Amino acid sequence: MAFLRSLVFSTLLLSLLHTAFSFYLPGVAPQDFFKGDVLQVKVNKLTSTKTQLPYSFYSLPYPAPKKIQDSAENLGEVLRGDRIENSLYVFKMREPQMCNVVGKIKLDAKNAKEFKEKINDEYRVNMILDNLPLVVPIKRNDQDSTVYQLGFHVGLKGQYTGSKEEKYFIHNHLAFTVKYHRDVQTESARIVGFEVKPFSVKHEYDGKWDDKKTRLTTCDPHAKHTVVNNNSPQEVEENKEIIFTYDVDFQESDVKWASRWDAYLLMNDDQIHWFSIVNSLMIVLFLSGMVAMIMLRTLYRDIAKYNELETQEEAQEETGWKLVHGDVFRPPNNSDLLCVYVGTGVQFFGMILVTMIFAILGFLSPSNRGGLMTAMLLVWVFMGIFAGYSSTRLYKMFKGSEWKRIALRTATLFPAIVSVIFFILNALIWGQKSSGAVPFGTMFALVFLWFGISVPLVFVGSYIGFKKPAIENPVKTNKIPRQIPEQAWYMNPAFSVLIGGILPFGAVFIELFFILTSIWLNQFYYIFGFLFLVFIILVVTCAEITIVLCYFQLCSEDYLWWWRSYLTSGSSALYLFLYATFYFFTKLEITKLVSAIFYFGYMLIASYAFFVVTGTIGFYACFWFTRLIYSSVKID
Repeated sequence: MAFLRSLVFSTLLLSLLHTAFSFYLPGVAPQDFFKGDVLQVKVNKLTSTKTQLPYSFYSLPYPAPKKIQDSAENLGEVLRGDRIENSLYVFKMREPQMCNVVGKIKLDAKNAKEFKEKINDEYRVNMILDNLPLVVPIKRNDQDSTVYQLGFHVGLKGQYTGSKEEKYFIHNHLAFTVKYHRDVQTESARIVGFEVKPFSVKHEYDGKWDDKKTRLTTCDPHAKHTVVNNNSPQEVEENKEIIFTYDVDFQESDVKWASRWDAYLLMNDDQIHWFSIVNSLMIVLFLSGMVAMIMLRTLYRDIAKYNELETQEEAQEETGWKLVHGDVFRPPNNSDLLCVYVGTGVQFFGMILVTMIFAILGFLSPSNRGGLMTAMLLVWVFMGIFAGYSSTRLYKMFKGSEWKRIALRTATLFPAIVSVIFFILNALIWGQKSSGAVPFGTMFALVFLWFGISVPLVFVGSYIGFKKPAIENPVKTNKIPRQIPEQAWYMNPAFSVLIGGILPFGAVFIELFFILTSIWLNQFYYIFGFLFLVFIILVVTCAEITIVLCYFQLCSEDYLWWWRSYLTSGSSALYLFLYATFYFFTKLEITKLVSAIFYFGYMLIASYAFFVVTGTIGFYACFWFTRLIYSSVKID
């Protein structure tokens, strides 16, 4: 345990130093710009934390280029609902522009209704410049610091000029600020910041409208503050004309290109985050150490007692875990299903481990949009070979012979259940005409990854596993099952299973809060070093709590440990889903039924995956434990 504590402390210290002193993004190449170079602003999806349904930027009647071009998107971006397209916002490097007209639209009843709905649901417009997302700087009242919010609101609603009626106003004038870091020797510059301050301005002009010649009387391009009259916001109503304009200013910054994401990744007060995570890890480590010491001392005493030749007969008459040695390795009910779930859990465990290693190395940083989800899908697919191998090895130990049937169930059971939920949710999102609906081409790609790569790899792993010699049990199994005595109330399977899931959930619930916040409140998550430590603690906790309860179960002469070991640590998924429900009602402001179904559907998938991986950890821990203790005692 001392070694484990020192190892965790060293890893923690290294992750702190790494996060504090550097932030390197492999695979993202810097781009140099010279004065006058054209900068193309791209538009991304419209997002709302109230509906969780993303929409394409041009789903609203914003002025658009003659030809809308989609940027190349990876699988993860499509699944996230990203729709990156070109726009009419074009800058020239280090050349400020004042009161540029983007275009003019006239609202009809349908367009006015669409804008009002998006404003009412607090949708935000997302843009990208040189791979940097657009942010709105907000000064904190209580501190001399600035926080950044991703994107700007489509508009706002409120009362105006003493009217009691609530009206809708659109943000049609954008004051951009592009921050750059200049190279003194080459005079080239790199973009390190992209900010905006949105305004609602009822623009006015003289004469007949001409896109190129008309001069706005509400906008002076020669003044430092281009919006001359901001007392008249642009109302959203039918037959209203809306003129979209923008300014752009360039500011030199001392921030270097390698550190330009720091402002985005420090959007929240992280002191509570760090303190909570460290506190949680230390408590769980302390409890795990205590449990391990008690278990080791108790087991050493039991094994020493059972192995004393003089008291061999006396030991056999006593109650304890040794008495069930002839039944402890008897195959359980529904052993085929257990093999399938264990194989799926191994696949998930491998996916999490490999993905997290890549994330710690920086390859899956927020600048690589969709990279995390793409990596998880691909790694999951290629881990199918380990799923097939694990399930078939266990299946052969249970004296099974039809390995192809087990391989097929391992390859299809979990993905099929998730696919059914996913297709139902996708149909609901498609009915809302959201960009979050997965298109047919992406669906085909997912099906190909499943049946074209994952399924064959599962069969390959199953074939290799079945060709291996069967795992031999350390003790023989009796032909007639031993009768299990009546158990105390606290050893009831349902009670012990529910109790067993509390500690593993306690190891992750604080980190879970930040993960849910990043997913559902549109914030970045980047502390993968801490997440990896929490994952290690989760593995240790699942293993130890399952071993402890398994030991108590065997001491009570109850040898039906196979499924209970899986369910004991896997029950932490129930607490995860309950916490997700609590988070929904306390932190989110979702009002639409479709959005609520969308949230609970995806959290159900996440909880199911958590059940599979934690259950597999607990099962293998008990499998190792039982084989260890029964191979350490002398049995006639």
